[in-house]
Amino acid sequence: MIIRKGTIQDMPSVLELIKELAIFEKEPNAVEISVTDLERDGFSKQPLFQTFVAEEEKEIIGVALYYYRYSTWKGKTIHLEDLVVKEDKRGTGAGFALYSEIIKQGHKENVKRMEWNVLDWNTHAIAFYEKSGAHILEDWKVVQMDKEGIENFVATLNNK
Repeated sequence: MIIRKGTIQDMPSVLELIKELAIFEKEPNAVEISVTDLERDGFSKQPLFQTFVAEEEKEIIGVALYYYRYSTWKGKTIHLEDLVVKEDKRGTGAGFALYSEIIKQGHKENVKRMEWNVLDWNTHAIAFYEKSGAHILEDWKVVQMDKEGIENFVATLNNK
């Protein structure tokens, strides 16, 4: 197995892994993006994300998708959006290898913080992260507004 930077040619496999993650997270119909979206958004002049992939015998078996953010308190940070390994390849060390590569990237880039989300029922992942030295923040809540919420909010503003 090798860990390497993802390429545009890897995006069909990356999308399949994203869909597999959605199934694992009990949201099988939530993925709206396409390979074209991933190719455009990850490989334009100003890419919105970067990836590391785990490859075994020329097959992509895992991905870590991340992007840089900026904290007004810390400066440059990394957000790990997804870390997923094919179900039949879990337990092979691919997840740890991808996770390690992301942490090394953060160190290399001198980021002041790395962050990601984990579902509260994913006790295996929580234990893994805590064992590695990460802290699970119990006092923060994730806030999101979906496309419908955005449209409704803007419509409300436009009706004033």
